[in-house]
Amino acid sequence: MDHTEFRVKAKEMVDYIADYLENIRDHRVYPSVQPGYLHKRLPQEAPQMPEKWDDIFRDVEDHIMPGIVHWQSPHMHAYFPALTSYPSIMGEMLSSALNVLCFTWASSPAGTELETIAMNWLGKVLGLPECFLNEKNDSPGGGVIQTTASEATLVSLLAARTKALMELSKLNPDLQSSELLGHLICYCSDQAHSSVEKAGLIGLVRMRYIESDEHQSMRGDKLEEAILNDKSKGLAPFWVCATLGTTGSVAFDNLREIGQVCEKHSAWLHVDAAYAGSAFVCPEYRHWLEGVEMADSFAFNPSKWLMVNFDCTAMWVKDSTALHRTFNVNPIYLRHENSGKAIDYMHWQIPLSRRFRALKLWFVLRNYGVVGLQKHIRECVRLAQKFEALVLADQRFEIPQPRNLGMVAFRLKGDNALTERLLKRLNARGYIHAVPACFKGVYVIRFTVTSQRTTNQDILDDWNEIKTVASEILVDMFGSEYGNVVVPKKPRISLKETRELNATFGTSLLLANSPMSPKIVNGTHVAICDYEQVLNSCAQTFAQLKMEPKDSPEMRRRIRGIKMCGKKFSLDSCMDMVQGLMMEQSLPQCSEEEREEASTGSSPGEPSSKSSSPVNISGSKPEVASDTNQLQVPCTPKPHRSKSMDVSLMGLSLDDTKITIDMKNNEITITPTASKSFDNSMEASQKPGHYDDIDEKHIIGETITQALENFQQKDIDERIETKSDACSAKLTIRGPGNYIKKLIQQFSEAEDSKPESEKTTSSPSIRDRADAICKKCLHYKGKIGK
Repeated sequence: MDHTEFRVKAKEMVDYIADYLENIRDHRVYPSVQPGYLHKRLPQEAPQMPEKWDDIFRDVEDHIMPGIVHWQSPHMHAYFPALTSYPSIMGEMLSSALNVLCFTWASSPAGTELETIAMNWLGKVLGLPECFLNEKNDSPGGGVIQTTASEATLVSLLAARTKALMELSKLNPDLQSSELLGHLICYCSDQAHSSVEKAGLIGLVRMRYIESDEHQSMRGDKLEEAILNDKSKGLAPFWVCATLGTTGSVAFDNLREIGQVCEKHSAWLHVDAAYAGSAFVCPEYRHWLEGVEMADSFAFNPSKWLMVNFDCTAMWVKDSTALHRTFNVNPIYLRHENSGKAIDYMHWQIPLSRRFRALKLWFVLRNYGVVGLQKHIRECVRLAQKFEALVLADQRFEIPQPRNLGMVAFRLKGDNALTERLLKRLNARGYIHAVPACFKGVYVIRFTVTSQRTTNQDILDDWNEIKTVASEILVDMFGSEYGNVVVPKKPRISLKETRELNATFGTSLLLANSPMSPKIVNGTHVAICDYEQVLNSCAQTFAQLKMEPKDSPEMRRRIRGIKMCGKKFSLDSCMDMVQGLMMEQSLPQCSEEEREEASTGSSPGEPSSKSSSPVNISGSKPEVASDTNQLQVPCTPKPHRSKSMDVSLMGLSLDDTKITIDMKNNEITITPTASKSFDNSMEASQKPGHYDDIDEKHIIGETITQALENFQQKDIDERIETKSDACSAKLTIRGPGNYIKKLIQQFSEAEDSKPESEKTTSSPSIRDRADAICKKCLHYKGKIGK
């Protein structure tokens, strides 16, 4: 293949990759092949003569793809994620083209320094302490990219072993290292990954497994008990591995307790966070990271959950000299003139040569950014929560351990054999793929959200597949899809019984597509709340809305149906009622200028930066109140809407009253002057009213219709109180402070703006004035058409 053909075929390969990932759902996630299938399809020897690229790639589609487990599929739920992404793929392409070996600074200065920079970036994103970063020339700590978490575990164990042997040799100079090696012992949880056990085998040291608690977590007291017991036998504890996010159930060891024990006994603490470490890009999950400052090394896999394709394991150490002592070999052909001035990563790992892995990590960090990575993690956790809810809603299944992050461990109730049979049949069908786990004798299926392409529908499809297979198994074994699980029948509760149990909530009106076809259902399971508080909250929300009146025959029929029904309504029905009431009143809209003022926080006619006038008004002239009751209007008050005050004062004019405002108690008191009373202010044609027992109080409650009609009058009391003398009768209006301020301002401005001739000839009633004021509060102007 020459460069000309490469340009063509490489572009075709990019299209093939993009098509594959875009249509990943079209592939059966788990192949249906048997061991040895490929040996039967491919030749036993390499070809002697060159073959055409088209023939080679045709074999990929015909022979390789049928045996692929599609790890990027949304239906892949086995193991932990092994994600890739387009920027990571492009970084891998460029790294493969450059093909530099970054074992010393001299072999690739850019490769070495980019790795240091990318690891410092990533450490800060996770919230690691500064002792793990390498931002200064004399920083003892730093980060390095290893191939796998298994290698990082082994590297830390070997470094800790070297340190322990050096200390024991000082105390026992007569003993050889091989003799001292038999006294070393290390520790991990019984839920730790198998790679920890493998590291102990390679390091030729004993491994003690600490029993985890009921949450599969290793605790400090159990660890210290084991260490003291081993010390009494002449053993030397030197290394402890704490796991953040165990393989079986994503459990978290108590890092702070373990760190304190390790400091006390001078043991190296390594933190294995292979899967869960990616979640620490989100601050809400960093509580599991508390105590990490006491660790000596920390490792996790960006190749799992951060969409950096394999291989890429991020490892940080507090003291890199421990790695140098273990892996330092310095033949003359590897020396360079800048040795000691720059990092040579060959001293931080087991192999000599290393790939340019930092490039793809750097691409992903820059292309997604911290916000993009956080969004990805949170979405995976949300989908796992959704699956958890589906499992808990089916009484045939159970979740033995609480869900953490993006994995749910579930099982069929009953014997382990049921769950094992379910898993085998699921994998055999090939539509989803999962693997088992076992803790404390409980066999579970691990369901991990592994793909950034997973959607809600994918989760529902996978759950339906699980339910279908589970029903088949239970019917085969027990003759019923519920198996041996007794499912209690849900009692049927009538609407009448529901209302008898609780009159304030329990039913809701669900409107079908046809607004004249209401459906009453039992809604007691939806929420337990105070109905009046809900309505008050809705009323406050309505008061903040800027609604445009809408009218149509369909809307009018809907509103008539709602009024005829007389039941409690849904929220959308309430909004329709509000719209309908607005149309019935036919209130003209305010001007654009007034709307702009309202949007900036001022009501119509209100100067945005001025305070209101003093607070006592007699007739139309304001009087100054006491200092304690001085009115102070905020510079940017919220627009307030009010319904007209419906009080029986139609014949009482402003000239006949003294209006006093008490801002301390948030009330307006209207008192007739000596020449007038509430009785003689009424029109002659109207039957005199008796106000001795009047106590009108508008409170949102009882029915939602009443709440809508009075939606702005929350906590507003309208009272008319009388004493023995008729002239002392008065009207008191109480309400929120901003409501009272609006009324004061509108009264003052309306009266002050009148010409003198109009003031003397026109005496509008209090009701008319209240209507005008309230229409302004609603951002409408003009009189209501009679």
